[in-house]
Formats: sequence, structure tokens, C-alpha cells
Amino acid sequence: MEEEKPLVTGSINRGSGDYGSHDNGQLDQHEESPGSRRLSYSATDDSYRVLEGTGLGFTIAVVLALAFIETPSSLTYTSDIRFKPKPWEPPCGLTEGIEVVCLCIFILDFTVKSYLIGWEEFRMNKWLIGYIVVITASVIDWMLSVSMACNENLRVRRLIRPFFLLQNSSLMKKTLKCIKKTLPEIASVILLLALHLCLFTMIGMLIFSKSDDPKKNGEWETYFKNLPKSLSSLLVLLTTANNPDVMIPAYSLNRGYSIFFILFSVFGTYLLMNLMTAIIYNQFRGYLLMSVQTSIIRRRLGIRAAFEVLCCPGRGHTSTQSEGHVERVAVNMFLQVMDRVHMKSYCRQAIIKAAQQFPDGFINGEAFQRLFNELDKDFMKEHPPKPEYSSPVLQLIQCIYSHFYITVLGNVVALANVICICTILVLNSEKSASEKNNFYMEILNCIFILYYLIEMLLKIVAFGWRGYLSYRNNIFDGFLTVLLLAIQIAIFITYRIPYEDVDLVPRHVMALWEMVRLVNMLIVFRFLRIIPEIKLMAVVASTLVDLVKNLRAFAGILLVVYYVFAVLGTWLFQGAITPPSNMSLISDSSTENKTGGPFSMDCGTFEQLEYWPNNFDDFASSLVLLYNIMVVNNWHVFTDAYTRYTTEWSLVYFVAWWLTSSVMWVNLFVALILENFTYKWDRSNALSVEDVERIAYQSTVQLIFREHVQEPTEEELLAQLQQHPHLHLSW
Repeated sequence: MEEEKPLVTGSINRGSGDYGSHDNGQLDQHEESPGSRRLSYSATDDSYRVLEGTGLGFTIAVVLALAFIETPSSLTYTSDIRFKPKPWEPPCGLTEGIEVVCLCIFILDFTVKSYLIGWEEFRMNKWLIGYIVVITASVIDWMLSVSMACNENLRVRRLIRPFFLLQNSSLMKKTLKCIKKTLPEIASVILLLALHLCLFTMIGMLIFSKSDDPKKNGEWETYFKNLPKSLSSLLVLLTTANNPDVMIPAYSLNRGYSIFFILFSVFGTYLLMNLMTAIIYNQFRGYLLMSVQTSIIRRRLGIRAAFEVLCCPGRGHTSTQSEGHVERVAVNMFLQVMDRVHMKSYCRQAIIKAAQQFPDGFINGEAFQRLFNELDKDFMKEHPPKPEYSSPVLQLIQCIYSHFYITVLGNVVALANVICICTILVLNSEKSASEKNNFYMEILNCIFILYYLIEMLLKIVAFGWRGYLSYRNNIFDGFLTVLLLAIQIAIFITYRIPYEDVDLVPRHVMALWEMVRLVNMLIVFRFLRIIPEIKLMAVVASTLVDLVKNLRAFAGILLVVYYVFAVLGTWLFQGAITPPSNMSLISDSSTENKTGGPFSMDCGTFEQLEYWPNNFDDFASSLVLLYNIMVVNNWHVFTDAYTRYTTEWSLVYFVAWWLTSSVMWVNLFVALILENFTYKWDRSNALSVEDVERIAYQSTVQLIFREHVQEPTEEELLAQLQQHPHLHLSW
């Protein structure tokens, strides 16, 4: 997505840096032309690409995971500071030894990539320059750790480790660039929000100033005592986390005070915050569309360059175009090149199959472009033919159990099974495990499991073994059916039949109730089979699947942000919150004024709500605390606690995280979910339930905007090719 770079040169040197980026995304697999000098890197050196895609990814995962083991270690069963045992701390040299191996792999990776692209292109590549800077800083910091016998307080390299993840993914780089370009528009709305917040803060401090009557000072004392308190109170109200608590003291005195808080929420929460979502959706969609447009042009340019090189290998190198030359590519030559090109196997097979259909053995330019449309498609498994039976009984079974209504019947039976389980759970909701009678539930489970088994076997007869496994729904049903049958047999072997009066003391590996509960959970999970059969649910489910599949770059950048903020939080606030030395004081609210320091037992505070597991004492608990703040609910409890236990400046950290995660990132996900779902829903209106799943055949993020993309003309492609630095073509 180098929108500002020349498209031709961008396809060779890739501008700001996709060198060394391995991604299974479909935008970058064929941006280089086969005639390019750099083709040997991506097309012929498959062994290095496999090493880069697997070994380097594993190395990055290992080096990021070290934060869970390094001091302060996260290896405890709980993060509650009241009961948390002393964690196991790795001996000096263990994590350092693992890390130095990872750094050596990164150095090797950098060396190979730098050698492949050459010095000239290395100097223009900011990501590779940043790569060597981060590696150098990590090595220096590692040497300091070893020289200090691992007793250093801060490990700077821990903060910059996420860079290894970013530089290894071209899609993450492109997404990061899109976000960077969207930031000015986001900043304008944030500035408007800040103005709105400051204006109402001033008005609030004027309205709720201190009165001579102590009975009227409730609002001032709790929420508007000073400027930082007023700002934080209204900032939390912007997220609705403290509504209506923030207005209750004033509202109890005069109902007219509610107008102030309602106006603040209407303008801030419902107008400006939703305007933020709209701006992010509009701007980011525009930049993503621009990215798709650029990538499509690059692909067309690369394919056109490949055609020019293959149709006349000598042209552009030692000779000029001969008179009467017909621009066509021989199929045999094309197939030889395809054997050396690195791409997904099913795309290669589809392209080769299409190329073999040309009767005269030659491919013209237009057909050559169409061949590579297969790169935009996901793999669709073809169902094998049904077996042919001579027996009338087997033919009848095949006719019945290959019909759509059998699937409907199976869904009805699954629904009935879930209703039975729900009824028994309601009846036994207040009984302990020893008081529950599992006999009737087990009888029902056996009946339903027997039906599931018969259904599975008869479907195998109807479709054949290979045909049965060609449907993902059948694989899902079959796996759970076999698992349910195995657990049921284990119950029979362990507890015999009948077992109404079985001793429920857990003498076995699992108690009877535990095994029955596991069976019921699997049955409830099996009920998800109905999702593909309901059109709206199928669209929603496929949208979720596509988000997981296509938006990995967003999740990767979110992981980077989480990682950096968690490391910073551990540095800043590790050990900041400590429980009272005498834990018996917690149950006595009258001791609030007896305990010095920041401890408070006011209703709704950190201590009264027993939020002790939420802390920054190790990396894992920091991640959980950041997630709780991103959800926003009760996030002011955490900010209040840390301002009391540390300093009011700690609020800057939490507000920065709220802006980054909840305001910007959540809105980005909402915008992309809307775009993806709208695209799928519009296309599914004219389709049947069976065809909804096939929408995924062309449902990549790139193709969401495909109908808005303008294809480059032949003249534009030829003009760009004439400027190519590595192709000297003449017409």
C-alpha cells in the first residue's frame, strides 16, 4: 500500500519496506514481475521462504513470550495480591540464553534480506534500518543484563520486542500506514472532545462550587472538588461508566441539575463519540480502498510485465521487436514458469488447469491477465460423487439421508436435546452434586446420542466416507458424536448400570456428575450445527470467520499495543497497590479512617469491590487489567485507586490507553465489521441458505471494495512498464 510511491518502482523496491515481510495475504504474493531481477528471491528460493514463514514466526513468538517468564514472573495460579504466592523466578541466564538465540536468528534474517535487496535499496528501506537499530539496541541491553547478573530494574529491549512482529508482516505495515493517515481526522475529533470536556468542566465547577451549607457540598466534595477531579469525573461520564452516580448528590437537591449532565452526555457520548466512529469508518475505508486500488494496479502491472517477458524473451535485453510479431505466450513455457513460482497450491492448480484449456497452445495478453484472477479466490472443496448402490434398501437410505429435510430433522432433535438439558438444569439448579439425580438425564442423553450415532452412520452410507468428510458440518457433528459416545461408554464402564444409588464420592478419575456435565456441555456445543442453516446467522458467522481470517493485521497491531502498554504499566506501577497489613480490617468499614495511607472502604472503591487481582505486578495481570479498562465498565475504579496509591499523573497513562484502545481501536473494528457485514448481507439477499457459505469464495478484505476499484487501462500499464528500472522494453 505505497500510495505515494511510483507504482513501477514500488513493485521492485517496495518503497518503505515490505522486504523481509512474509505474509499469506493475497496482496503481496505477486506484486513483482516475473521479469524482475528480484524474482529469484520470491519465486525460486522456496526453502528460504518456508524458513522465513515458519522458523522466524516461531522465533518472534518465543521472544515475545519471554515477558511471561522474566522477572516479575507471571507463573502463579492467581494474581490476587492478598493470596498470591511467591512466583518462580528463572535463574539468571535461562531467559537470556533463549533470547540471545532468538537475536542471532534475527541477525541472520537481517543479513540475508540485506544481501538479497542490495545496498541501494537497503538505504531507502526504513523498516530494515529500524530492524538493525532494534537488534543493536536489544543486543546492547542484553549485554548490560548479563554484566549486571540480571539484577537490572528495567529491560529496555522488552519494550521494543513487538517491532519484530511488525516488521515481519507486510499487511501489518500497510494497516499501520492506514492508521497513521487516519490519525489527523481522529485527532480533530479528539480535540473537539477535549474542548467539550474542558468547557463543561469549567461550567460544572462554577455550578457545583463549595457552599457555606455543608449539606449542599456532596457534589463538590465527591466529583468537583478541584480541576483534576472535575476533569476525571466528566471524562468517565463520557464513557457512561459512572452514570448516574456522578449526578446523584446534585440531583437529590434539585432535579434541574440533571440538565447539565444530560446535555454533557448528549453532546459528548451520543454525538461526538459516534461522530468519531463515523469518521474512522469513512476515512479508514477510503485509505483501505486506496490500498486495494494500488495493489490491483501493481498486480496488473506485474502480470503485464511477465507477459511481455514471456511472449518474447529476447526483447528488452539484446534485441528489439521483430516485424510482424504476434504477442502470445506458449502454454508450455508458461507451465514451466508456474512450476517455479511461489504461491498457494490450489491457486497454482487452478491457474495451470485454466492454462491447459487453450486449444492452440498459446495465450494472448487479455487471457493471460484473466488467468491470475484465481489469486483472489479461496479454496472451495468439491464434493465427491455419491456411491452407487444396487441394493434397494441402501438406495432408499441414500435418498432419505442425502435430503435437506434430514438436516432440518437433526436440528430439531438437537434443539429438543438442549431443551431437555435446560429443563433438568432448572430443576436441579439449587441442588448440590450429591443431591442431583443423574439417572433421568443419563437416559435422555443415551437416547439422543444413539440418534446422533445412527444419523452419522446413515449419512456415511448415503454420501460415502469421503463424501461425508467433504462437508465441514458433518466433520463437526461426527467428531462430537464420537466424543459423546466415548464418554458415555466410559460412564457405563466406570459406574455400571443402573447407577441411581451410586456413591458420588469422587473415587474415580472423574465423578459421575462431572462426566455427565461434560456430556451436556458437548451436546449444547453440538447445537451450533444450526448456524449454517439459518441465513442471517450464517451471514453473521461467516462475517466473524472472515474477520478472524482477514483482519489478522489489525489483531497483530492490537497485540503490539497491548504488549507495549503492559510493559510500561509493569515498569510504572509494579507493587504500587498493596493490601492492608491487617486483612481483618477489610470487613469492618468503620476502620476507613483508622488506616492511614490511600486505603479506602467507600462503596464502589477498588478495596470495597475487592479488585485486588487487577494489578500491574506481572505481565499477565497487566494484560488482563488493560483489557478490563478497554471494556470501560468501572474503569474509573482503577484510575481512582492508582491516583490514590501513586500520583495523579498516573491518570495520563490510563487516559492514553483508553484513547488508544477503546476510542480508536474498538471503533476501527466496528467500522470494518460494518463494512464486511454490509457487503455480505447485500450479496446474500439474492442467495439461498445453501449459497451463503459460498460467499466466502470471494470475501477477502480486498474484494469487499473490488466493485469500486478501477482497472488500469492497457495504455497506462504500457506507460508504466516503459519506466521500469529493470525492464528495458521497446515497442
